[in-house]
Amino acid sequence: MDEQPRAGRGLDELDARLLVTMRAHPRIGLTELARLLGVARGTVQARVEKLTARGVIEDFGPTVSPARAGYPILAFVWLQIAQGRLEEAVAALGAVPQILEVHGTSGQHDLLCRVVARSTDHLQEIIAHILASPAVQRTDTTISLSTQIPYRIAPLLEGGTPRAAQHPAATGEP
Repeated sequence: MDEQPRAGRGLDELDARLLVTMRAHPRIGLTELARLLGVARGTVQARVEKLTARGVIEDFGPTVSPARAGYPILAFVWLQIAQGRLEEAVAALGAVPQILEVHGTSGQHDLLCRVVARSTDHLQEIIAHILASPAVQRTDTTISLSTQIPYRIAPLLEGGTPRAAQHPAATGEP
């Protein structure tokens, strides 16, 4: 059996409950959060400060829908970078406001970019701009047609065990 805390390294059950509740009620105050969790307000405040200082809580800003803000096209753009030019490529990508995230990856591609655009023509312009950098050798783009499972963290915090592993068929039990 896994000896780590159930929500991951360094999070205990109260931390996990606190984070799940904060995600479910993003505008909740500390007093109401303490009431829902059944702990003192000071405990909640100390936990939130600790989780923020450790970088577990990254921000308190609103979650913005790019589609509803005028960018309905979501695409994932894989990049192959010229040897030794990763920093140059990342700097060029950082100057493109429609690039929401860039991840270094293993495998055939070097970087994965999450990109939003106003239209497919706009997406093509963004990709052409990316390719204008001599640090970028090739792109491979996939347009997202729909979001089947939106970003979520609660299942991980609530246990982190894949549901299939808990299914009787997976364990051989009736």
